[in-house]
Amino acid sequence: RLGGAARAAAAEADRLQAARVRAEEARDRDLAGLAELEDRLAAATDDDGGPQDQDADPAERDRLAAAAAEARTAEMESRLAVRTAEERARALAGRAEALDRAAAAERSERERRAALRDRRAREARTAAAVARGVAVALTAVERSLAAAADERQEAETSRTVREGELLAVRGRHRDLTAELESLTSAVHRDEVARAEQRLRIEALEAKALEDYGVAAESLMAEYGPAVAVPVTEPAPDNDDDAEVSATIPYDRAEQQKRAAAADRALALLGKVNPLALEEFSALEERHTFLQTQLEDLKATRRDLMTVVRDIDERIHEVFSSAYEDVAREFETVFSLLFPGGQGRLVLTDAADLLATGIEIEARPPGKKVKRLSLLSGGERSLTAVAFLCAIFRARPSPFYVLDEVEAALDDRNLGRLLDLLSELRSTSQLIIITHQKRTMEIADALYGVSMRGDGITAVISQRLREVEPV
Repeated sequence: RLGGAARAAAAEADRLQAARVRAEEARDRDLAGLAELEDRLAAATDDDGGPQDQDADPAERDRLAAAAAEARTAEMESRLAVRTAEERARALAGRAEALDRAAAAERSERERRAALRDRRAREARTAAAVARGVAVALTAVERSLAAAADERQEAETSRTVREGELLAVRGRHRDLTAELESLTSAVHRDEVARAEQRLRIEALEAKALEDYGVAAESLMAEYGPAVAVPVTEPAPDNDDDAEVSATIPYDRAEQQKRAAAADRALALLGKVNPLALEEFSALEERHTFLQTQLEDLKATRRDLMTVVRDIDERIHEVFSSAYEDVAREFETVFSLLFPGGQGRLVLTDAADLLATGIEIEARPPGKKVKRLSLLSGGERSLTAVAFLCAIFRARPSPFYVLDEVEAALDDRNLGRLLDLLSELRSTSQLIIITHQKRTMEIADALYGVSMRGDGITAVISQRLREVEPV
């Protein structure tokens, strides 16, 4: 098909080439006719465009002009036809080349397909040979499967028989295991019984040797089952003190009864302790020592009770004095911190100063309540500061450390507290931790902790006024 298309394209190209040649020849003729007409037109006109012969025929002139126009038109058409023919020729040439390339590709593809067909034919022959081999192998496999099925059936039958035998063997094994366990248990019981009997015999031998000082060999020789057992009987004249010794054959039950009766009689008598005198002397000495220690403890207790009474009296005296001083100072300090208010300390048990508690009654000005739980936070803080300062004034100290005691106070109460602190400064040194500026203003020196730009804290100090020695 591609070859036919190529031949048709070549024929079309030849036809177009011939048409182009004819168009070129027609163009040349038209050009020659045009040149002739132009020459005739030039001859018909003068150099400035005017007619040379005034008597020329206008019809001839018009005919020549029309012929010239037709010649130009024919020329244009010839040129267009030539250009069209050239374009079609180039297109047909490109198409011919494309067809040639397609034909070459088709030939290579045909060769490839032929090679592929040959290869597939070889593969088909190989596959056929493999199929024949597979058929043979399948036949062999079927025979093998049939033989394997027969062997499996035989194996199943054999396995069934073997499982029956195995079950019988397992049943026999369980029976033998149970019998072995019973025999082992019997043997263990016999061994335990023998061991217990042996231990009992050894204990009896040790007891005989320990209690009576008789060895086992002598005991068996003198008091064994083969030896007659001596007994005591009262004399015929009914004299209780006179007894006649006799022997009777060994009877285990009878001898056990006699042994039990003798054990009861011995138990009634009790054991004889040969070391009782030494133990009594040791206990008497221990009693004397403990009696002496008891007297020392009683004397020590009397001394301690005397010391306790002295300490209680001293504590009573010191507490009473301290309480009176603190109560007096508390009323004074409370009146300073709460002008117009009343505050006092009350003992919960005035009769027993060693076990009593202290209650604080505070009545700020304008209020009737006395319990601290009914006061505001600032009032409770100021009351606590009043109690603390009362203790300071009752029992002065060289210095005091206060940590933000004025944090909950307003400006008015803060001023009162600062006045009180100023009084304490006359007798003691105050170290106050605070954030209040008014508290800092009354200080002699300030110490602050600040963090520098490098992240390291530093202590900064500033002395505000010279401190007079106390």
